[in-house]
Amino acid sequence: MKLQDWPVQERPREKLLARGAGALSDAELLAVFLSTGTRGRPVMQLARDLLQEFGGVRGLLEADTATLLAAPGLGLARSAQLRAAVALTERCLQAGFERGDPMTDPAATGRFLKSKLRGYAREVFACLYLDNQHRLIRYEELFFGTIDGASVHPREVVKRVLFFNAAAVIFAHNHPSGIAEPSQADQRITDRLKSALLLVDVRVLDHMVVGDQQVVSFAARGLL
Repeated sequence: MKLQDWPVQERPREKLLARGAGALSDAELLAVFLSTGTRGRPVMQLARDLLQEFGGVRGLLEADTATLLAAPGLGLARSAQLRAAVALTERCLQAGFERGDPMTDPAATGRFLKSKLRGYAREVFACLYLDNQHRLIRYEELFFGTIDGASVHPREVVKRVLFFNAAAVIFAHNHPSGIAEPSQADQRITDRLKSALLLVDVRVLDHMVVGDQQVVSFAARGLL
């Protein structure tokens, strides 16, 4: 059935405006973005086919340009629009921190870190350097590992913290498995970093572990 044959209140665009994005499925949201289908494939069918081909929303949004261009029904214009939409979302998440706002909202910090780290297929360890008002000085990815872990060197962390003259830090790393639960190794390296930075009067405010759907905070868990 073509979209124009649907009841008005059930059409994705009208439903989005009337009831909000939460009322729409992934396929319906993608259909709003695509706007039109292709010959022989109405827009809702095209949206469902693309989500199936890419394994869901994440697979579609994280696909490289060549893969997007090769997908039937996307083409150059829609592929460029998808990449632009992802970039705009990332910039929106980062904007408040780049203005130097105090990083006092763990949920917002988690969203920022998820936008930075979730897409990696290997483990990446990052640091947020903060001033004495807990405003962001710099976000930096320091260590890159395999899918099983990253080798984190406390001496190098201390050097970078002193270089930026940070008064406090938030650590973060991703779990490529998608499961954000901290491991014993995560706890051990956090304790080592905390001890090393204590010697130069720098506070470790948190260590956040980024998974597919969840960001786990050491501070919230009482693990610091």
